[in-house]
Formats: sequence, structure tokens, C-alpha cells
Amino acid sequence: MRNHSTQMYLLDQPASEHQILEEAAMIIEQRHLREGIYENPTATKEFLNFKLHQHDREVFSVMLLDNQHQLIEYRELFFGTINAASVYPREVVLAVLDAKASAVIFAHNHPSGLPEPSQADIQITKHLIDALKLIDVRVLDHIVVGKDSVSFAERGLL
Repeated sequence: MRNHSTQMYLLDQPASEHQILEEAAMIIEQRHLREGIYENPTATKEFLNFKLHQHDREVFSVMLLDNQHQLIEYRELFFGTINAASVYPREVVLAVLDAKASAVIFAHNHPSGLPEPSQADIQITKHLIDALKLIDVRVLDHIVVGKDSVSFAERGLL
């Protein structure tokens, strides 16, 4: 048996694709956790790609960060269909307050593989920024994961 943080699995059984991607995400997280690396869109996209790439439906997640922009927790908050997920600002605010986060990075996947942000993606991000401003929480980025990843911060969409 192998024990790695929250996962246990037998070594004589082949690892599933999901287990391998989760393990890769944990390695990236551990490598960059103490460096405040989540201010860097490239490393953040790499981490989120491993977390979200395997989903066959749209999933909206949030990286909850402390005031040094180190990861407190990664949460998948909303699960949708193949091309949409409903996002509720109230639930996002509750997750942020629960984790006592000072900053966040939003992410969601596009199962189609095309990472181009839609107008709905841009609009919900603006609503979330406005909601989180009320409680002094900064939105550092929103990343869309497809075959490649797109950073709202890099595109000047925040």
C-alpha cells in the first residue's frame, strides 16, 4: 500500500488516468506551494490543466489563496453540462469566507477543447469580482482549460 496525502491505492493495481492526473497536480502543488508561484499564470495553468483536463463536462473551480498567494485549498464548486455550468456568486463568497482566503483564482474547463472565453465567462467573472470586492478579496485570474489554457489576466480581461 502507498499512502500519499489523501489517497491510498494498491501498487499491484494499475493507476487510473484520474489517479495519475491527481498525483501530477499534487506534485506541482508541492513543488510550488512555498514559492507564491500562483501569481505566475504559467505554473497556475499547468496545475489547473492536471486538475480539470479529465472532466467530460464543464466544471468551475476556485483556488483559495492566502495573503501571500499560497494555496490554502483547491475546490471544484459547480458541475455543469458539456458546454455550460451555472455559477452562483453567493456560493463562491461562502467558500472564500469558509477558507479565510485573501485572494482567488477561478478556473473552468471547456470539454470541447477550445479554451477561448465566452461572453458568459467574461460576464460571470465581472460579477464575481464585484461580489468579492465587497469583502476585500482579490481575484488574481480566471483560467479556461481546454487543449491549451487561456488566462484572463494575461489577456487583460480582469
